[in-house]
Amino acid sequence: MQRSTIRAWFLIHKWTSIVCTAFLLMLCLTGLPLIFHDEIDALTETAPRYGLPGTGSSGEAPGLHPLDEMLARALAARPGEVPVFMAFDNDNPSMTITTAPRADSPDSEMTIQLWDRSTGLATGAVDEDGVMHFILQLHTDMFLGLPGMLFLGVMGLLFVVAIVSGVVLYAPFMRKLDFGTLRTRRSARLKWLDYHNLLGITALAWMTVVGATGIINAFATPIFAQWQNGELAEMVRAYDGKGALSPENYGSIDRAMAAARKAVPGNNPQFIAFPGGGFSSKHHYAIFFQGDTPLTERLLTPALVDAETGTFTAARSMPWYAQALFVSQPLHFGDYGGLPLKLLWAVLTLFTIVVLGSGLYLWLGKRRFGTDALVREVESGGTVIPGDSGGAVR
Repeated sequence: MQRSTIRAWFLIHKWTSIVCTAFLLMLCLTGLPLIFHDEIDALTETAPRYGLPGTGSSGEAPGLHPLDEMLARALAARPGEVPVFMAFDNDNPSMTITTAPRADSPDSEMTIQLWDRSTGLATGAVDEDGVMHFILQLHTDMFLGLPGMLFLGVMGLLFVVAIVSGVVLYAPFMRKLDFGTLRTRRSARLKWLDYHNLLGITALAWMTVVGATGIINAFATPIFAQWQNGELAEMVRAYDGKGALSPENYGSIDRAMAAARKAVPGNNPQFIAFPGGGFSSKHHYAIFFQGDTPLTERLLTPALVDAETGTFTAARSMPWYAQALFVSQPLHFGDYGGLPLKLLWAVLTLFTIVVLGSGLYLWLGKRRFGTDALVREVESGGTVIPGDSGGAVR
């Protein structure tokens, strides 16, 4: 590789790393507890006891209260509000019902109630003031909403560019050194450079996956907006010109669920989006179904049912970009393989923290040397060391 090419990649790696490092460190530190959010919740919260343990909330098992009844109870607890979402747990008879002052209210105005369909009783509300919720908001958007999400998405993109440029520089730098070389008896800078390179290349695949999935997650709102303006609009083309359906005219959810199940057999309902929100049209219940296998349970298929008449309108698999979002969300936090995978995710997160911290240390130290000296270090295969005896110095 020519020196000019090495210099260009060096500058790309340097500046992309500098810009994103502080935010990546924040994401790593907040991401560590989020990896174990299920385990933390189990230790800090009292697990609900269901009237029919082991009965799923698919809406078909005997002994479960009708969806219409559950919605009526939730609305009675929040007078003056309208339903926004209804979500299910297919391993237990639990469900959540989200209400808000308006169908298009922001998340900050929504209330999520927890219910047990086997008893018809409320089991509490989602705690949005706890430590884990604070950490999640900081990790997701830094309490800035969509601008914060998009900003962190850009930081994730810079992180991926820094990874790629680091790999490009790693090849010429290590061509005269054995893999895993740690020159701990030389200068502190050289020791941390070797740690930076070793841990970086070890966690390369993981950092790339988590960085890429983080970018996709950050653009969730534009992704759903694209789906709503594209595929969803095509599915409800026959309703163009009709006004928004008033909540007073909503029909039976149980009847709508039955119609959707008939159109999408062999799947389990994950959640219902009510008319007027970002996940549905102004006139439909959008019932999102998930597959019944570990491979397909992350892939959703929306079935649209006329909320007034309860008649089935259309069902279509989500487009590839939306499916990529659904797959990336659990992969980002290691939610696919239980506790062993989460532990691996945590170890690799610690590796990344060291890579980022050592990179910051090296950047602060590099100011003692010129760019040309550092480029020659890469060009020499790590043998011409700036600041060492016989090395190239500014």
